[in-house]
Amino acid sequence: MARTCPSQNTEGVDQTSFWSSGNLNWDEHRIGWAIAGGCTALTVLISLVSVLQHCRNYNKPNEQRQVLRVLYMPPVYAIISFFSYRFFRSYTYYSLAESGWAVTLSAFLLLLIEYVADTASDHDATKALERKGKRALPIPFCCWRYRPTKAYFMYTVKWSVLQYVIIRPACSIAGIICEAFDVLCESGPYSIHFASVYLEAIDFVILVSVALYGLLLFYGLTKDELQGRRPLAKFLAIKLIVMFTFYQSFLISALEGYVIQPTQYWTATNIADGLNALAICIEMVFFSLLMMWAYTWNEYRVEDAPKTRIWRPLWDSINYTDFAVEILGSLKFFFIPRGKSPNRLLDAEINDNNIDNSNNYKKMDFDQAFGIEGSKSKYPRPAKASSDEEIGLAEFPYSDLRHADSASPVSR
Repeated sequence: MARTCPSQNTEGVDQTSFWSSGNLNWDEHRIGWAIAGGCTALTVLISLVSVLQHCRNYNKPNEQRQVLRVLYMPPVYAIISFFSYRFFRSYTYYSLAESGWAVTLSAFLLLLIEYVADTASDHDATKALERKGKRALPIPFCCWRYRPTKAYFMYTVKWSVLQYVIIRPACSIAGIICEAFDVLCESGPYSIHFASVYLEAIDFVILVSVALYGLLLFYGLTKDELQGRRPLAKFLAIKLIVMFTFYQSFLISALEGYVIQPTQYWTATNIADGLNALAICIEMVFFSLLMMWAYTWNEYRVEDAPKTRIWRPLWDSINYTDFAVEILGSLKFFFIPRGKSPNRLLDAEINDNNIDNSNNYKKMDFDQAFGIEGSKSKYPRPAKASSDEEIGLAEFPYSDLRHADSASPVSR
């Protein structure tokens, strides 16, 4: 027997026009439409004020470019949710587009790294961790211990978050393709015969869990250095959005067919999707206010300093080349073998400081692991000669020494 996904939409007439015969017809759908649109506009306005204030006080670009990326989260969620409510028959495509919040988690990690580097002496992040010894991992892996100063650990923490920037959008693209071929069945029952169960398992069980665990691990490691920067409030502003949207969607989906019943023009899935989208639009108003408080521009305001232009900060916030550099650096650490380089081109690209005398790669330090090598001097001091090295002296003829002595007033 062929397995088909239940239809998400009805074949009835879709009365989507807000105006009816020149008069306003205030049914439930249109009331929700007005509320969703008003809340979305308010969220965009609040976030715009916060973004523009950061742009006008753009005094720490390395930190504030990450802050701006985080501040985009509520308006993006609100706008996508409004369109998914307005065009409810294409709800699945819009919900898959919300994967953009993957950038927010990675931006938050890079922001924490900048905070740690800023609190250390000489802007050297290694000073903040050099006294941290071996310790246990957080729950549920507390039976294992780790050493924070090891390069492999630092790369692993960073990659645990950065992987979401790559894999989560890839899962969304796969979901859009599956929906186009009617094999996703996001609104139907969980079944191994449809793609939604696999994509959601990969997304929440693996990707989100690994990314959030990496953030919690780094926060627990550096919480002493982050005092005064309200990292917990900043993290909760992101985490609460993720929690609310996920569990809210799960709860509303569970009510389909029991509390939520179909009508003439909408299936139970249409109504559930609309309720979820409407709730997100309302919630983003409060989350935008929370973001404005947690990521306040007052931290970067300098008295009597001239205001900065807004175009460079906006460009920095949408220029993701720093993400590409971080991802490539992590991949290079994990996948380049520790022995000899596989080709001469790679040998030429790798700096001699990363290769020891036996032609093997040295382990990278903390600065290299987190891509902040610029905090150190570009030209290292020359190494001191060891005591057993042979010291060569220039030739000094004995005859020249005799002439010098005879001409010296001391010898007379």
